[in-house]
Amino acid sequence: MANAGRGKTRRDTKRRVLRPGESIRADGKYQYKYHIDGKPHFVYSWKLEPTDKLPPGKKPCLSLRELEKRVNADLDKLMNVSDGQMTVCELVDRYLKTKTGVRQSTKQGYVTVQRLLAKEKFGSQKIRSVKTSDAKIFLIKLQQEDGKSYSSIHTIRGVLRPAFQMAVDDDVLVKNPFGFQLAGVIVNDSVTREAISKDQMRKFLKFVHDDVVYCKYYEVVYILFHTGMRISEFCGLTLKDIDLENRIVNIDHQLQRTSDMRYIIESTKTDAGTRKIPITEDVADMFRAIIEDREPPKTEKVIDGYTGFLFYDDDGNPLVAMHWQHRFNHMVGRYNDIYRVQMPNITPHVCRHTYCSNQAKAGMNPKTLQYLMGHSDISVTMNVYTHIGLDDAEKELRRMEEFQKAQAEVEKKNDAKAVSQKMFKVI
Repeated sequence: MANAGRGKTRRDTKRRVLRPGESIRADGKYQYKYHIDGKPHFVYSWKLEPTDKLPPGKKPCLSLRELEKRVNADLDKLMNVSDGQMTVCELVDRYLKTKTGVRQSTKQGYVTVQRLLAKEKFGSQKIRSVKTSDAKIFLIKLQQEDGKSYSSIHTIRGVLRPAFQMAVDDDVLVKNPFGFQLAGVIVNDSVTREAISKDQMRKFLKFVHDDVVYCKYYEVVYILFHTGMRISEFCGLTLKDIDLENRIVNIDHQLQRTSDMRYIIESTKTDAGTRKIPITEDVADMFRAIIEDREPPKTEKVIDGYTGFLFYDDDGNPLVAMHWQHRFNHMVGRYNDIYRVQMPNITPHVCRHTYCSNQAKAGMNPKTLQYLMGHSDISVTMNVYTHIGLDDAEKELRRMEEFQKAQAEVEKKNDAKAVSQKMFKVI
C-alpha cells in the first residue's frame, strides 16, 4: 500500500490528501474501507475524483469519491433502520416504495395516509418507541377526536400494519404494535351498503322519471339498476363500446380522476371485470336515448386514446364517479323531502348490489352472475345468495313446487298419449 506512516497525512501519487478509510493498493487502484456490524467491506476504483483520467486499457467506472458518497448514504439509512430511529412517517414512506404496480386509486389512498401522518404527532414518533397501546390510542383519537369514519381508520391501519410488519421482518422490531384486531379497539359505525327492494327500486325510478329536474338522469339510473356496472365502468363507456344492434356492451376499462384532477383510463378493477355483457331491449332503449340526446363539446377530449364518452361537464371533461355520486345524493334527498316513507341511501354502488341481488333471487346461475358482475372470486357472488331471507326461500319453494306440478302434468299427458297410440296400433 502506498500509504504514509500512522499519524501522518496520507497522499496519493498526485500529492492529494487521502481521507480516512481511503488508500492506494500496490497496483495503483484506489480503495475505500468501511465496516458493517464490525466486518470490513471495500469498494475500489481506478480514479479518486470524477475528473481523473482512466489508466490505459481500464473500463469506465465511478470514481472512489462517488462510490464513497453512495456507501455513506446507504450506511446512514442502515443505521437509522438498525437502530429503530426511523419515524413512523419514514417507515411508511419506505414501505410504500415496495408497493409497485398498484392502481391510481390505490396510490391516491396512500398519499392520503401519508398526508395525515405528516400532520399527526404520532407520525414523528420513533418506530422503536411505538407500543401497542400507542397504536390503539392513536386510532381511538382518529375516531373520537378527529371524527374519522371506521372505513377511513381501517384504510390507515391497512397501511400502518404491513409497514410495521416489514420492520419486524427486517429484524428492526421484535413485535408489530398494530397486530391487534381493529374491531376490539374502535366502534364500527360504517353502514353496510345493502340492496334495496324491488318495490323501492320501482318507486325511486318512477320518481326520477316524473321529476322535472332529475328526469334527465332517468336513463342512467335505469341502466345502473339493470346492468350492475360499476360507476367507473359506466363513466368510461364510449360510443364504440355500445353495440345496440347485437345488444352487447363492452367493458374493458374504467375512467378515473386523480387527486390532482388528471383524467386517466385504467383497466377494470379485476381481470374478471373485463367482459362483454348482454343487455335487454329496454336497457338498449335507454342507451339509444342517451346517444340521441348526447351533447358533446366542440372538441371531444381524448384520454389515453379513448374518446366519445357519453356525458360531459361544462368544461368539456367527461363525467366521473363523483359527479354521479352527487346526483344520486340530490335525488334521494329530494325524494325524502317529498314522501313520508323515506328512501334509504341509494348510490351507484347500491344500484349494482341491487341488480346482483335481484338476479340471485330470480334464480340465476351463480357462475353466470359472477361473469355479469365481473367478480374475480365466486365467494363474492355467493355472499349475495346468503343474504336471501325467509320470504325469498318461500317464493323459491313455491316456484319449484309449481314447476314440479306442471312437469308432472306434462308427464301424465305424455303417458296418456303413449297409451292411446299403443291401443290405436293394436286396433
